[in-house]
Amino acid sequence: MFRKILIANRGEIACRVIRTARRLGVGTVAVYSSADAGARHVLLADEAVAIGPAPARDSYLRADALIAAARSSGAEAVHPGYGFLSENADFAADCAQAGLVFIGPTVDAIRAMGSKSAAKTLMAAAGIPVVPGYHGEEQSDACFLAEAERMGYPVLLKAVAGGGGKGMRVVTGPGEMAASLGSARREASAAFGDGRMLVEKYLSQPRHLEVQVFGDTQGSLVHLYERDCSIQRRHQKILEEAPAPGFSAEQRRALGTLAVAAARAVNYTGAGTVEFIAGPDGQCFFMEMNTRLQVEHPVTEFITGQDLVEWQLRVAAGEPLPLTQEQITLSGHAIEVRLCAEDPERDFLPSAGTVRELRFPAEGPEVRVDAGIQAGDVVTIHYDSLLAKLIVHGADRPAAVQRLQAALQQTQVTGVRTNRDFLAALAKHPVFTAGAVDTGFIAAHREDLLRSPVVASAVTPADPWDTVDGWRLNGPAEFCLGADRPHSAARSAAPVSGVLTAPMPGRVASVHVQLGATVHRGDVLLVLEAMKMEHSILAPADGVVSRLNVVAGEQVDEGAELLLIAPAP
Repeated sequence: MFRKILIANRGEIACRVIRTARRLGVGTVAVYSSADAGARHVLLADEAVAIGPAPARDSYLRADALIAAARSSGAEAVHPGYGFLSENADFAADCAQAGLVFIGPTVDAIRAMGSKSAAKTLMAAAGIPVVPGYHGEEQSDACFLAEAERMGYPVLLKAVAGGGGKGMRVVTGPGEMAASLGSARREASAAFGDGRMLVEKYLSQPRHLEVQVFGDTQGSLVHLYERDCSIQRRHQKILEEAPAPGFSAEQRRALGTLAVAAARAVNYTGAGTVEFIAGPDGQCFFMEMNTRLQVEHPVTEFITGQDLVEWQLRVAAGEPLPLTQEQITLSGHAIEVRLCAEDPERDFLPSAGTVRELRFPAEGPEVRVDAGIQAGDVVTIHYDSLLAKLIVHGADRPAAVQRLQAALQQTQVTGVRTNRDFLAALAKHPVFTAGAVDTGFIAAHREDLLRSPVVASAVTPADPWDTVDGWRLNGPAEFCLGADRPHSAARSAAPVSGVLTAPMPGRVASVHVQLGATVHRGDVLLVLEAMKMEHSILAPADGVVSRLNVVAGEQVDEGAELLLIAPAP
């Protein structure tokens, strides 16, 4: 076993690795940006090293700074956590060149599965079913339009190097392709440094299933059963459970066998997740393989009784897998929800601020809290919105659901907006409690899950602007400006003017209009980026840009005036 490891990450995963390493007698080195100097993972670690300014590109995404920190601290190995550089083959190679053990799969395996398009080609050759799509090198808009026409709409754009819902867009018709491609490419470039895309047929009412796999350096490969991650917002998981509701033992064996075959095709070592999408008929298609530990790994730990971080450390140290496939048992049901700094009533916009009060349920054999925050912490725009994970276990799914409902009631965060109330409503929803979930669950039950179907506006009304409705922020919800009055064709026809303000603090990723430009309702005016996500600001009605106050790359505060729309002459 290692004497000392460096955790090249932050937040709850860094805290989790530190706790497991401490139990095994392994020393820990945390890294931190200037924004995280007093963060929980820094305080928990045996030692900590500063690696740069707050923006991730200047700190957590700097391989040279991370390797220098490992060398200066005497660490023997690097645990990448998830996100940031965890699936970056170049970083893994740099670690090896520096004489450091990368606690993850081989460089070759990361490269093979790091490109979604190349991975699908590899899986198809290995006999693994894949979703019909285009995964080629040609990246022109015309190529994607042609391929989408060939497959038929709707289609799904995905970042080749992506994950976590970043760089992903559903396109329902040819008129949306150019804007969707541009937005997805920018988001993918910001998150992964790679803007290449692929396009696939979008399946209606699919389930998102994934299988935890593990391999060792002796050639053994096992799976630790499946997880259902169908409940998502913005194509990002928000609730995960294991095992998958309604799955038969035969389906479970078949999916596990497929996942192990996928891992074997790249001689996989360490922790990995093979992700599948299942159509209404139950047929499963390979989507991608995440060559790292997943955010939702605790539900697998609950149903198997295993510590997957410990498995990672042991495998990376050259030890064999702790158990054979036959020895891995499944017990009960587990559910995890992600507590995020976001506002569900405003299309899940990320929220920044200072955490004033923080209360979680008491942990025990059936309840676990993985948190990366503490009271007094500042939630910034620079990192993911995930604050903590609540994980519960029960003898069966109904027992786990009841325990989840209680755990959410015992959770309180003040000072920053969170999705706690939304999660509580979700946990009580009769369709969820019945286990009838798919990736469209939130969209289908949006009004039931929100306190009010009408959400607050990010536009400051200015008479007669308050008589106009229909403004949307990168989402399906339509709502009134000012008085939130019902839509009226007569009101929509009225001349309008108004100030558009930033709905959250962030960086102006791009500006799509110029001063004096004529715009039409629904046009993308500019794009804000915060917490690794892009948010398009759309024109609420026809008009003219009479004032433009920002440029691309500029940082803005929530409520900052972005531009002014005047009535068209």
